Amino acid sequence: MPANIKVFLVEDNPMVRTLLKQGLEPLCNLSVPDDGADAMLKAIESPPDLIVSDYMMQGMDGKTLLGKLKGRPGTAKVAFILMASKGDIAEKLKIVQDQVEDMVEKPFFVKDAVKRIKRVIDRISLEKMAREAPGESVLRGTLAQMNVIDLLQSLDLGHKSCLLTLTNANDKCEMYFSDGQISHSTYGPLKGDDAVYKVMTWTSGSFTIDFEGKSAENTCTRSTQGLLMEGLRLLDEANRGAEENVLEG
Repeated sequence: MPANIKVFLVEDNPMVRTLLKQGLEPLCNLSVPDDGADAMLKAIESPPDLIVSDYMMQGMDGKTLLGKLKGRPGTAKVAFILMASKGDIAEKLKIVQDQVEDMVEKPFFVKDAVKRIKRVIDRISLEKMAREAPGESVLRGTLAQMNVIDLLQSLDLGHKSCLLTLTNANDKCEMYFSDGQISHSTYGPLKGDDAVYKVMTWTSGSFTIDFEGKSAENTCTRSTQGLLMEGLRLLDEANRGAEENVLEG
């Protein structure tokens, strides 16, 4: 599903640019402008959904690019991620923090940077689906397009209030979100946190998002990010246990 998201990568370090390009290409429709000025001209001609830009660059830097595009009606809504050093983020870029989706601190592990960028791509993809289905309160997709973890992160980042229904063969899980946080979940006899943990590994099946779905019940005890972290910890623990049993056998 995120393949329909158009992303510009603006980075003047050849090595970093190549590594990020390799990590992002499978996730979106990626373009790599020559520099900040080239990115601005191409964005004006055909606005992308997201720009991932380094801050410190020769010529037009990332902050200037951000300011110029946000100042134009045709590109004001383009999402932006800036990559910069810890010092620059704390000092020089503090004034623009509310204008960007995220700031990725340099130096970084490429895998971690791509993971953070992917969260924004997934969230934009869901929002784009909603815009392309005017008058409909329900979005539908498959878990092959976006897995459970990516869905939960996207709804969290987008501060969505909705009912997420996951189906896999004859199994069904319902999760109610309020401002991005899972307030109530059911899966068979399970409720709350345990219901969420049970379906986090689903990779097949389908999902529906009903933006009018509500529930007064509150059975989940952790934040959405807390549920994700604990669910992944439990999964890792289970995998290690399975490996130990194989070795003992």
